[in-house]
Amino acid sequence: MPDSGDFPLSEAELVFLRELARARSKFLIVGVGAAVLQGADAVTQDLDLWFRSIGDPAIEKAARKAGGVLVTRSNPPMVAGQDLDRIDLVVRCQGLEAFDEEYAGAVTLRVTDFSVKLLPLDRVIVSKKAAGRPKDKAVLEALRAALVASRKR
Repeated sequence: MPDSGDFPLSEAELVFLRELARARSKFLIVGVGAAVLQGADAVTQDLDLWFRSIGDPAIEKAARKAGGVLVTRSNPPMVAGQDLDRIDLVVRCQGLEAFDEEYAGAVTLRVTDFSVKLLPLDRVIVSKKAAGRPKDKAVLEALRAALVASRKR
């Protein structure tokens, strides 16, 4: 069972995610952050968020509510502000289907008083394999072990 305690979030990150959830913004937590939240024994600095549309006005509103700003002159756009620096906005995930297809198969995680959607472990593995960077290859064994363990629960 996913547990938000496995990936502690700052108050600003909680506000940002809560506001996105309240606005019913369509996004997925992806990458190693999603895997850690599903029990993977891995470490990451980032919280990667894949949005259905990077132009979603809820992103800017949530950033402001959390004390930050949405920086659109960077590629990809980013959220900046105190305790928001590890949030990365993802514009595509290698090896995966279209956003709506992946969203339909997402895992729901309750975080305090709201819920977020996570890319399932098996799909994180597909994405990491497709990316093929050394840091992606290095984490694959931990992701596979977490997937096996989750299937035994």
